[in-house]
Amino acid sequence: MNTRIRTAIILCGGRGSRLGDLGKKIPKTLAKVQGREILWYIINILKKNKFNHIILPLGYKGNLIKLFLKKNKFFDMNIDYVNTGVNTNIGSRIARVLNKIKSDDILLLNGDAIFNINLDKIFKLHKKNKTEITFLSGEITYPYGTIGIEKGEVKEFKRNLVYDALTIRSNKSYIAYNYTGISIIKSKFLEKMKNLLKKSINFEQFFFPKIIKRKKCKIVKINGFWHSVDNIKDLNAVDNKLNDIRKYSKVKIIKKIIKK
Repeated sequence: MNTRIRTAIILCGGRGSRLGDLGKKIPKTLAKVQGREILWYIINILKKNKFNHIILPLGYKGNLIKLFLKKNKFFDMNIDYVNTGVNTNIGSRIARVLNKIKSDDILLLNGDAIFNINLDKIFKLHKKNKTEITFLSGEITYPYGTIGIEKGEVKEFKRNLVYDALTIRSNKSYIAYNYTGISIIKSKFLEKMKNLLKKSINFEQFFFPKIIKRKKCKIVKINGFWHSVDNIKDLNAVDNKLNDIRKYSKVKIIKKIIKK
């Protein structure tokens, strides 16, 4: 592996079925926010954080992503794309591009989120700790109404409350952190798990639980701009939120949790 190369795999082969009519025309990662595609934002922030090699496992309307790359040659990065099949599950998509990886550790991320995170700092932390996998957790907005209680008294009612983690009713010592869809994984470890990847029809619910039981993992809680796009409502929300992205230009790792 080349130590000067940082590889990122952007998962962008699925169907954007929750985008309605827009999803019938384009893959979700090409949906535009303030005139730019989600993939445009992702590649630019990766470049800013010293990633110089990108792998795109193509699937649904992959030809449109190829056209996008031709129109944006200014990325000036080494970008490999592999046709992994329209109906291929995520685990198999990853397995089919493992031979393209050029770095000891890879950044694995979904192609449907816009973010401004200090990935360079987190990537270095991952390598320093020699961890098989580091998960990135970020704040998320709860879209429903909440009733705030302080010292046993009802204090306020709020909607769109921003939270970092959840406690579980059945186990108060268990804290659930929001997963951003971004992780850093050792390449050799991922190669060893190739057969498990192929079996992972539902990647996150099948693959991650199994490897967490086997290996030492870490989670890094980040503070920065991060917004996932799942549907039209999310697309409109990030369009408004993106106006404040400059506020998040100086991001820090604010919490580290080590799984023993």
